[in-house]
Amino acid sequence: PGNKEFVTGDRIPRPEGGGAGGGGSQASDSGESEDTFRFRLTREEFLEFFFEDMELPDLVKTQLSTLAERKLVRAGWRSDGTPSNLSVLRTMRKSLGRRIALSAPYRQRLREIEDEIVMLGGRLDEDPAADAGDGDAAAPSERLARLYAERQSALSKIARVPFIDTFDLRYNNRIVQPRPISQAVMFCLMDVSGSMDEKRKDLAKRFFILLHLFLTRHYERIELVFIRHHTSARVVDEDEFFHSPESGGTLVSSALELALSEIRENYPTAEWNIYVAQASDGDNWDDDSPKCRQLLVNDLLPLVQYFAYVEIEAEHPQKLWEQYDAARATARNLALGRIRTRADVYPVLRELFARKNQKAAA
Repeated sequence: PGNKEFVTGDRIPRPEGGGAGGGGSQASDSGESEDTFRFRLTREEFLEFFFEDMELPDLVKTQLSTLAERKLVRAGWRSDGTPSNLSVLRTMRKSLGRRIALSAPYRQRLREIEDEIVMLGGRLDEDPAADAGDGDAAAPSERLARLYAERQSALSKIARVPFIDTFDLRYNNRIVQPRPISQAVMFCLMDVSGSMDEKRKDLAKRFFILLHLFLTRHYERIELVFIRHHTSARVVDEDEFFHSPESGGTLVSSALELALSEIRENYPTAEWNIYVAQASDGDNWDDDSPKCRQLLVNDLLPLVQYFAYVEIEAEHPQKLWEQYDAARATARNLALGRIRTRADVYPVLRELFARKNQKAAA
């Protein structure tokens, strides 16, 4: 704000001098100063920046546009309802307006009567009936007595106007309003076979932790299904997915078959946006990799919105990568990435789940 000197692409010269954060070029054993700026980020701001320009590809299907969930929204007031929905403020406003309207003629007449009583020498705080029974007090004149009686009648009519009437009651009105929704499920498939040593598992877990954080932060209606596999696959909870020490041989197809079974049983494609993220070192039983490709191309890819495969710390592309890479030539919803070090985890995640316009620009 206030910049009138620089435009995009200009290089700002480094400030000269050593004080006030000027970045002096020589060390000194004396002196004290403060930086000329401070930069702070809250956790929410950091995460917003960290996951900027990332999204689940093709989240909303055409056939999902008619799906809706129902929610209650405010829609004015109504004259009947449950006590919990009573609008006290609105009710009191109606009550006050009614009392003013109904008692207005009597209050106007009451003011006229009281003015005339005072003009005739009467007192508004006296009781004429009591005064009439007192032998020492003079009885009021006939006109004054009629005014006292009329005044009392006006006061009683005003008092008979109820403070709250059923006509005054107003209740908050809430109606059910449909809201379009997009249900999504992410299948997280992690290889925990013997070839996945602690270092490789650590990289895979870091990838899934970032993916988990990204999904739960950006999407309210999303389910996560965690699948661990070696020679067999199991659906596990989040804690077991990240902490179980179980290991064994390698049959990647077991995870794909289990994911396919879960989709068919619990996640109809007409109602769900389905995503799969798989992490493995690519070391698989020789005869199983072609089977994985067949499962992927013939069964899984037609059902899912997006399938992301990450190969962990492989010296060169493994057989599973080669099979998936061949399938990628004809599948627009299949993406591959390779993680060799911790520094690769975030860039690979960002590349796999970048927004479409970002991918096109890249």
